[in-house]
Amino acid sequence: MTPAQDPFYIVKDEIQDSIDKVQDTFNQWKQTPENTGEYVHLTRELLTTCESVQWQVDELDKAISVAERDPAYYGLNEVEIGKRRNWTSTARNQVVSVRRNVEAGKHKTAYGRSVNPSELGRSKQHMAQDNDDFIASESDQQMLLMKQQDDELDMLSASVQRIGGVGLTIHEELVGQEKLLGELSLDMETTSNRLDFVQKRVAMVLKKASLKGQIMMIAFLVILFIILFVLVFLT
Repeated sequence: MTPAQDPFYIVKDEIQDSIDKVQDTFNQWKQTPENTGEYVHLTRELLTTCESVQWQVDELDKAISVAERDPAYYGLNEVEIGKRRNWTSTARNQVVSVRRNVEAGKHKTAYGRSVNPSELGRSKQHMAQDNDDFIASESDQQMLLMKQQDDELDMLSASVQRIGGVGLTIHEELVGQEKLLGELSLDMETTSNRLDFVQKRVAMVLKKASLKGQIMMIAFLVILFIILFVLVFLT
């Protein structure tokens, strides 16, 4: 089985793509100021994604354990099993490292260094403002999404109406065709009855003509017999 056909490498590529995205998000998270709405959003996203990727790596590791019991059955060898184990270990370490750093940053944000009351007040004001901005941004996005959904529903409704109109037209056309077929069937039945009547009359005429022809033939033969009799015996 080639790597392109091996399910392990297919899943591995998918997980690696997720890890690369986690690394990009993590780099963005490190450059984002703390106590901001974006920082909180990225923190939540990273923790959720890391948990999902770690679960995928664990499941892939379980599949390797199953294959390790009978490598020949799966077309593998010890070297390949070792390479797969090394990859899952490296992937898990990368995800765990990112997760620990994010959790540490989250803890630091929640229990930051001591500051004087004025700085704390200003920090809270900035945090509240950032949170308000983040909530407003999320609200705007939700409103935009709802507007897009409404537009899509309107388009879908218009499409349904058009389809309904086409269906009604087709129904009327079918009703008209059914009526025409009924009239045609009635005409064919009438024509068939007339044809039967004509055939019976023709048969009757032919029968009469045949009987008359036979009588004339008999009369002709009798007359011919008399003439021959006279010619033979009387002359």
